[in-house]
Amino acid sequence: MKYDFDRVIDRRNTRSYKWDQSEKLFGDKDILPLWVADMDFESPPAVKEALVRRAEEGIYGYSVPSDSYKEAITAWFSRRHQWEIQPEWITDSPGIVTSLSLSVELFSKPGDQVIIQSPVYYPFYDVINMNDRKVAKNPLIERNGRFEMDFEQLEGLMQGGAKLLLLCSPHNPGGRVWEREELLQLGALCLRYGVMVISDEIHCDLALAGHKHIPFASLSEDIANITLTTLAATKTFNLPGLQTSYIVASNPDLKRKFDQRLKALSLHMSGFLAPEAVQAAYNEGEQWLDELQQYIAGNVEYAITYLSEHLPQVNVMRPQATYLLWLDCRGLNLDTAGLKKLMYSEAKVAFNEGSVFGTEGVGHLRINMACPRSILVEALERFSQAAQAYVVKAR
Repeated sequence: MKYDFDRVIDRRNTRSYKWDQSEKLFGDKDILPLWVADMDFESPPAVKEALVRRAEEGIYGYSVPSDSYKEAITAWFSRRHQWEIQPEWITDSPGIVTSLSLSVELFSKPGDQVIIQSPVYYPFYDVINMNDRKVAKNPLIERNGRFEMDFEQLEGLMQGGAKLLLLCSPHNPGGRVWEREELLQLGALCLRYGVMVISDEIHCDLALAGHKHIPFASLSEDIANITLTTLAATKTFNLPGLQTSYIVASNPDLKRKFDQRLKALSLHMSGFLAPEAVQAAYNEGEQWLDELQQYIAGNVEYAITYLSEHLPQVNVMRPQATYLLWLDCRGLNLDTAGLKKLMYSEAKVAFNEGSVFGTEGVGHLRINMACPRSILVEALERFSQAAQAYVVKAR
């Protein structure tokens, strides 16, 4: 491959959220962190070059958006996802969670129920609870080694008055790519009961071989009309520290409300650096992404094989997208505190502990596999050896 994803980059002492907090968060500076979802790979070279060129201008004044930036976005989605986005549908936002929170505030009222499909990315709970709304859970069903939607229970929530749904597509932490038939069934229910959908599709570019992401708003004009899609290049090209994302809404009323709220909060100005990075990534980062997907697929295969051979008490959900691995560790017979002790004190690794994704995640762990193979190997060895020692001791 052209790009060297095996190269280990020392990220310590770089103000890294992932690498420079181990002692503070987990009690040991030598813990190996495979938790928060950023990658331990350099972004595409074109991104670095674009940022350097922009920084070298030397005057970092207020900036306006460029047509070429939105053209890069629309061309990317046309090329990679066969979704024809119009530039006027796009609005920048500081981040996906910001967009989710603003959408909950704008499109529901205090006390309203907001549907989520648990276990799910933990900020989904925060943007509902901290906006004084109520979480309405539509727990996913684990069937045939993957998550599936419970449409019967979901319809009951809608009949009960829930009018807003936060969709995670592809799903985090399960790595599920929803199929067209599933999304159409979901869309039909939302249209029947007047439910608006905020679709978080930040992992859309990270579908693995054999799976294809389908943008929810691309299904039909009627579905697009009830949908606000939150997107970013940050997961795809490892840019989260640039604080950049955008929403896509073809419904002008939805977009107008969102734009007005952004302006009221003075979050509407164009960033100085981020647009250059995003534009370069979409225009010149395609080969890098294709090779990244191959590398992540290799990490997936390695992890599944290793765990099946060395820690059969743990069941792994094979991801269809993302670089995240969802482990069912209930066979170890440990409670939440026990799993944390096993990770932090015994194995000296940090994965995401599953209860933060909802009660359905208790007894589970999420591993970030977007790292050089050697780091993943070491983390799995540490965890498996510590877990096996616990199993032997518990007999």
